[in-house]
Amino acid sequence: MLICLKPLAFIICLIPVAQLAYGYYSDNLTANPIEYITRFTGSWSLIILLASLAVTPLRRLTGWNELIKLRRMIGLFAFFYAALHFSTYMVLDLDFDFAAIAKDIWKRPYITVGFSALVLMIPLAVTSTAGMIRRLGKRWQQVHYLVYPIAMLGVLHFYWLVKADIRRPVQYGSVLALLLGIRLAFRLTPIVKTWRAKGSTPLLPSSAAPRGRKEVGAGTERSA
Repeated sequence: MLICLKPLAFIICLIPVAQLAYGYYSDNLTANPIEYITRFTGSWSLIILLASLAVTPLRRLTGWNELIKLRRMIGLFAFFYAALHFSTYMVLDLDFDFAAIAKDIWKRPYITVGFSALVLMIPLAVTSTAGMIRRLGKRWQQVHYLVYPIAMLGVLHFYWLVKADIRRPVQYGSVLALLLGIRLAFRLTPIVKTWRAKGSTPLLPSSAAPRGRKEVGAGTERSA
């Protein structure tokens, strides 16, 4: 089943690029094509990043373990669209004016957090190969915990960017909060079960408790 699923996921992730190509070919990228491409690629980077975060909860809820093998590819597509997003801003908008880019990163908070998210995505992309996974061992998982602050920074970047109509960034933030809540619930469930198991030893009712010295000993043992 995975043999069919991976090519399908790959094609789905390429659909936004195809949309841009068709829009360019048909001269239908709105009156401000640079702004359109910048926002389009940024939105899809965030959408695909959220999709990568949804893989584990879906696997746990459905028992479909093969889904986990799609997560790396989906994550790389999120980085791909984030790189397109920043490249559009750097090349088409500011024409490689690195002084202006540095000034924007320093003075505009929404660009600061967006650029920070992109920088944090680089180690995730670099360590996504099978060789790097073997080389890093347990540290690989620690590196890839960066995906959580990356997603938060991405939502914040979008929220500060739109200024007026905040419906879409709020929607993305709600999806992120839901996914993080599900992951937290999965982590807490074994702990809660352990606590319940430790506290579930039935206590004898006072009428059934043994009398005399044994009762004192039993009571002492229960309170220990």
